[in-house]
Amino acid sequence: METDVIFSLTGDVMLGRGIDQVLPHPGDPHLYESWICDARDYVELAERARGPIPRPVGEAYVWGDALAAMKRTPPHARIVNLETSITTSRDLAHKGINYKMNPKNVGCLTAAGVDCCVLANNHVLDCGVSGLIETLESLKTAGIRYAGAGRDADEAAAPASVDLADGHRAVIFGFGLESSGIPRSWRAGSSRPGVNLLSDISEKTICAIADRALAARRKGDLLVASLHWGQNWGYDIPLEHRVLAHRLIDAADFAVIHGHSSHHPLAIEIYHNRLILYGCGDFITDYEGIAGHQAFRGDLAVLYMPRLAVASGALMSLTMRPFRVRNFRLSNPSAAEAAWLETTLDRESKQFGTRVVSETDNVLSAIW
Repeated sequence: METDVIFSLTGDVMLGRGIDQVLPHPGDPHLYESWICDARDYVELAERARGPIPRPVGEAYVWGDALAAMKRTPPHARIVNLETSITTSRDLAHKGINYKMNPKNVGCLTAAGVDCCVLANNHVLDCGVSGLIETLESLKTAGIRYAGAGRDADEAAAPASVDLADGHRAVIFGFGLESSGIPRSWRAGSSRPGVNLLSDISEKTICAIADRALAARRKGDLLVASLHWGQNWGYDIPLEHRVLAHRLIDAADFAVIHGHSSHHPLAIEIYHNRLILYGCGDFITDYEGIAGHQAFRGDLAVLYMPRLAVASGALMSLTMRPFRVRNFRLSNPSAAEAAWLETTLDRESKQFGTRVVSETDNVLSAIW
């Protein structure tokens, strides 16, 4: 019988600012935003919208009902896009919004059993190079692997590996595109810390990715390409994203394309029995109470749990567990909220031959 494994994949996990302030070890709350100067004001905004948030909360608090979902169906590898620097550095990048979490709160990640944090995004250098280095050291000390950023270009491009069942591994590469807002100056160099930022998506670049991926791969490994790409809002899938996803599968044999950057879930495509998530949406944030873009329902989050055949990398099933963010915590959604996500994901995915349907207990699944 063929071995299969389950991944849990999320979009943006933002543990800084207001969330850092309610965790057991809040860091310096001072902000340099044009409209808010104290991270505790984001807590007050959320409380005005949804009611009081206890302080301090436990390290597992923000994950809420998602922990029970993963306990019912334990994944072999838990992968998130960590959109927060883990540092006490005050070397803030001049970009208007900076996310950082006190390193003493890193237990918030281990409380959810996170195996790998993808760092190729537009917030990992929010506190400069010193903040990035401290982020890498904090994750390493906590026993959490990372991909997509590093002390130089080689480390930033290197994959993280997570042991799966029966000696198999998930091998995770992190890539960033400028379309997600990553500054070009953040690209890692031969002696410069930074992000694995793709200079382009030419065939030459894809062949270089394929060479590195196939060199890192052992028999029985499953390759994951985690990409921070595209705009925050809107459902359009750029043609270049679809071409890049297809070429990574065709040329480098990636089993999963894990896309993020969008603040809400985007379309799903199954290409040659390989999973493409064009945008997983926000998962944990402190955005409650912030007005704007309500039509996209950024307060609804999705935990993607694909089941893959190890021998072939083929997608066997895709389960999606919806949540609602309330009081900085992932809570089970109402039937109406789950139905809204079902309708939206089905509408957007059917252009790629994928349908999304509802199962029991507000769980969604893909059909292709």
